[in-house]
Formats: sequence, C-alpha cells, structure tokens
Amino acid sequence: MRKVLIIDDEPYILLMLKKMLEKAGYEVDLASNGKQGMELFEKDKADLVITDIIMPDKEGLEIILEMKKQRPDLKIIAISGGGRISPESYLECATHFGASRVFQKPFKQKELISAVNELITQ
Repeated sequence: MRKVLIIDDEPYILLMLKKMLEKAGYEVDLASNGKQGMELFEKDKADLVITDIIMPDKEGLEIILEMKKQRPDLKIIAISGGGRISPESYLECATHFGASRVFQKPFKQKELISAVNELITQ
C-alpha cells in the first residue's frame, strides 16, 4: 500500500485529509508541525508528502528543500491558506523549491485526490 505523509498544523485539515486519502486506499502518516514531519519522513519513507507552508517549528518551504535534498525524486504537494503575504506567493516559492503540485486552501478534495493518484503512480 502506498504511503502519504501529511504535515499541517491545523488538526481539522489533518483529519479531513487522512479520511479522504484512506478512503482512496492510501496508508497515511500525520505530523502536526514541520519538525515532527521531518522526523517521520526520515524514520519511515513516504511515497508522497503533502505539506502546509506556514507552520510553527519548521516552515513548509524548509521541509520541501530538506526532503528534496534527501530524495530528489520525491513527489510533494504544497498547500497554503496564506500568511503575511498571499498564498499564491508562498505556493510559487514552493514550486521553485521542488513541490510537484500546489493547492490554495480551501481546495477541492476531488482535485487533490486526482493529483495524489497521478503523482504517486509516476
């Protein structure tokens, strides 16, 4: 079974994504901050990572850079609702740092699942 690691500091986003991806047939690991996400990633390799950008302890952009350095072929989906600047700016940076796809919150579940299915089979 393919494994997806989800990193987000919003508990309801973690729960919603977990239920959605498990229903689609994926095994899911959850991390509520960037530091915890990196620890899980290094311990138990995921096939795909979904990470928020704005989080405590370690920002999503840092996570993308570190993960891509360790595994250049890793597929990463970045999600953001924005922060001090617009979500588009953060997501554009995420693409430059190596994210395979980006989604602005709120996103359509169907579109996210479609992206996960596409990326995980590449």
